Amino acid sequence: MKKFINKVNDVLVESLSGFAMAHQDIVQLHLDPHFVVRANKASNKVALISGGGSGHEPLHAGFVGYGMLDAACPGHVFTSPSPDQMLAAAEAVDAGKGVLFIVKNYAGDVMNFEMAAEMLSVPNATVLTSDDVAVENSTWTSGRRGVAGTVIVEKVVGSLAETGADLAACKALGDKVNQRTGSMGVALTSCTVPAAGRATFDIGDNELEMGVGIHGEPGRRREAMRPADAIVADLVAAILHDLKPAAGAEVLLMVNGFAATPLMELYLLYHSAEKLLKAQGLIVSRSLVGNYTTALDMAGASITLCLLDDEIKQHWDSPVHTAGLRRGC
Repeated sequence: MKKFINKVNDVLVESLSGFAMAHQDIVQLHLDPHFVVRANKASNKVALISGGGSGHEPLHAGFVGYGMLDAACPGHVFTSPSPDQMLAAAEAVDAGKGVLFIVKNYAGDVMNFEMAAEMLSVPNATVLTSDDVAVENSTWTSGRRGVAGTVIVEKVVGSLAETGADLAACKALGDKVNQRTGSMGVALTSCTVPAAGRATFDIGDNELEMGVGIHGEPGRRREAMRPADAIVADLVAAILHDLKPAAGAEVLLMVNGFAATPLMELYLLYHSAEKLLKAQGLIVSRSLVGNYTTALDMAGASITLCLLDDEIKQHWDSPVHTAGLRRGC
């Protein structure tokens, strides 16, 4: 294993410290327990908090800032943060209108956020993201996994929260966006967790994993490498089968990299996906391409579709200023 690290046990703290130094105008880092908050605390709004294992950067700390999250709780690599982290973060950013937890549907995340919610003395609610159409249940989840669609939920609900909307409205919008969003990924290589020192799974030079999870979990099937258009056709077909959009529906198309796939290839995937969607009579009116929900050093990508309406478009288009996503600020 060759990685830019000093000591394996220090990776998280050193990485978070560098992140906070590089973006000190946006975020502030707290240690013991670890959590990231806005450099300038918001007031009179619902506080949005998310988190999960590290290794998916910029998710979640990279989306702390105006128009998105108020705090993020990073666990160790691919490991859920603790309830103590979540509780401390919630108490630090509570701005008088309650706390909304945005949680990816993984067993450890769900359990620990539930414990934090029970201990928290202020009103709170949870949006559980479950956009992965590849598998219904897995070793890590009961129901569908939360993956790249989480970014869309955080952006849209973050915008609504900035308007002063109440906790019930923010949760309702988060649930709606999640229900209208589907994702599916494909891996060409494995990822390498620093503490393990070797690839999470073995895959042949001419193989791919269709429907892979963001921690390297198995997908729908292992198959031979194929041209990009054929791969995209399968991903898009699975998502459309799940969402069942009406003809003429507007969609947001997101192509998300897992960190080791160059942008040249991600844009090639976008080109293929948009052509397919237009051929299906859908209108691609919003887009996002890049590395937003990664899996350490995995080569691969995911496609996400969100069925848009006027409310979602309004909040997707609104200003945002975070380390990982900036627009209109």
